[in-house]
Amino acid sequence: MPLELVTLPCLADNYAYLLHNAETGQTALVDAPEDHPIQRALDERGWGLDLILLTHHHPDHIDGVEPLREAYGAKVVGAAADAHRLPRLDLAVKEGDMIDVLGLKAHVIDVSGHTVGHIAFHLPEIGAVFTADSLMALGCGRLFEGTPEQMWQSLLKLRALPPETIVCSGHEYTASNARFALTIEPGNAALQVRAADIAAKRARGEATVPSLLSEEIATNPFLRADLPEVKAAIGMAGASDVAVFAEIRGRKDRF
Repeated sequence: MPLELVTLPCLADNYAYLLHNAETGQTALVDAPEDHPIQRALDERGWGLDLILLTHHHPDHIDGVEPLREAYGAKVVGAAADAHRLPRLDLAVKEGDMIDVLGLKAHVIDVSGHTVGHIAFHLPEIGAVFTADSLMALGCGRLFEGTPEQMWQSLLKLRALPPETIVCSGHEYTASNARFALTIEPGNAALQVRAADIAAKRARGEATVPSLLSEEIATNPFLRADLPEVKAAIGMAGASDVAVFAEIRGRKDRF
């Protein structure tokens, strides 16, 4: 059963995602950075809003929840571990749970690191994973709460998904991420091509997300921290995977 996927720019550089089932007329939203552009997109299409899926507690992912709940009566799903700092949840979930999203199965994955309690939603039937600020296009979220070990384990879970999976992440940070990635692997030919494509898209005002997991595996330095060539490139041959990831994350923080 195909679902329509709509990528919605919000705030300065956030993204929310709408999923719509044309057969049932039901619509779900992943994250709610603000309400106005989401309401506008729904109203333009004549859609209601039945379900809101939340990935983590940061205000730029939840501030639109209450106005949207009031306007449409949507049910809200989020992490049980984050329930104390999320809007009121109708369903609290944890890793390993499988929930119904518009008639399709969504698998809940704990992707702690950016925050502790951050979750992703994988819908294998449409080949998409909603990662928000865990795995991002050519990047990963800054470690505000979690440890390098937690984030590395989270990224490994996501990397293990089918390579054709569409990665629906939470921000338009890709151009900056590409510039940084080239400082880690300047000789990566796939990265060079992707960086040029990203620069062209941004020059045209186009979004660079969603992205393909296969692209991330080939070019995202945070997913590649266990590769010998990456370790060698940053002068850490023989170091542990987590140590290399932590070094790359630290360099990005200072970039």
